[in-house]
Amino acid sequence: MTPQTSPSSGPAVSAASLAKIRALSASSDAVSGASSGGQGGKSISRLAVALIIGGVLLVLLCALSFTVGSRLFTLDRSIDGFLHPEANTIESKLIWAKRAPRTAAALLVGAALAVSGVLMQALSRNPLAEPGLLGVNSGAAASVVVGVGVFGVSSPFVQLWLALLGSGLAAALVFVMGLVDSKPNLDSTARLVLTGVAVNACLGTITGIITMFNSKAFDSHRFWVVGSLENRTFEQVLSALPFVALGLVLSFMLIGPLRALALGEDAAAGLGVPVTMVRGATIIAIMALCGAATAVAGPIGFVGLVVPHVVRLLVGSDIARVLPLSLVYGPVLVLASDILGRVLVMPSELEVGIVTAFIGAPVLMVLVLRLSTGARGAKKGRMGSKAQAHDEAGPAHVSEHGAHRAHRPVVGGSSGSTGSSSSSGVSGL
Repeated sequence: MTPQTSPSSGPAVSAASLAKIRALSASSDAVSGASSGGQGGKSISRLAVALIIGGVLLVLLCALSFTVGSRLFTLDRSIDGFLHPEANTIESKLIWAKRAPRTAAALLVGAALAVSGVLMQALSRNPLAEPGLLGVNSGAAASVVVGVGVFGVSSPFVQLWLALLGSGLAAALVFVMGLVDSKPNLDSTARLVLTGVAVNACLGTITGIITMFNSKAFDSHRFWVVGSLENRTFEQVLSALPFVALGLVLSFMLIGPLRALALGEDAAAGLGVPVTMVRGATIIAIMALCGAATAVAGPIGFVGLVVPHVVRLLVGSDIARVLPLSLVYGPVLVLASDILGRVLVMPSELEVGIVTAFIGAPVLMVLVLRLSTGARGAKKGRMGSKAQAHDEAGPAHVSEHGAHRAHRPVVGGSSGSTGSSSSSGVSGL
């Protein structure tokens, strides 16, 4: 008989799936709570050690940033010049006019880019994702080029606000277009990433056309697009600070929902997480962080990609530990890259975006190789398990087939039971 399917089987299955998800979540919470004295304690101690090391590195790099440049100072004279800004010395004048604003910009930009990278990878569930996928960098570049080439804007302060406006509009455009469900069979996160790629291409074309026919816009874009901290001022840093503060507050508020979103959109929705609202708030945080950083220093690449992976190697993949640690190690990377750029070709300097590209490109290649190797290993494992299951099912299949042949009615006489039946018939005659 064919079993009948009740019309309520669909809701029952979904309810069972939801119950399973909630049970798994509760069990994971119970396990993590039970292990707080063991493995959880180890992870907390690792987080504390990593935070202390990062803080020490940050202090040392800040001190080194005051001493290194076209003119070298000793450490004690640099500290004295920093602590006495009113002193009429060359150290205090140079530090407070050039190096202190530059260091503050590096701290702000590094923290913003690293945290936005963590958010972007959590949102897209892609370890190779970077904030630039949302079109923030290309939007900022296009708006600056349009302002310079079309409207003749020359003030760095106005260019800062143009970059913030352009990055915000580009990210908003990606978000709105990514939510249009033109492909119901396509995951919304994949739609978001693909939309970001398309918007990046369009804005890059606009930037290229304007810079091709406007030499002033080309000169402005040529120096800005590399990513630089040179000649930054406290006014630029203070203008971007509210946006970075907003992004950081949103980031820490989103830790719990992003943890649930890591299970998948359906599972997160089943757990009561407003997926669309969380995605929108995450994009706003990324837009504020990455837009402010890009407006201050230009599009500095690879910071949002490298720092989250380094932090995960130190404390694991839990976003509750990765996010605060990235807030420390992002400035470490940017400040170290800026100091290297000042030292390597002294008395000239390399832009910080070039140095981070030299650091980040090999890391990206290693990550791609690791991911491809892991994917091949997982595929081989699945093929091996399928082959093992087929081998285990083979004898049962053969015996079942043999039993089926044994019970077939005899047609003609050839061997076995057919031969015996025919011989008995002859003897009976």
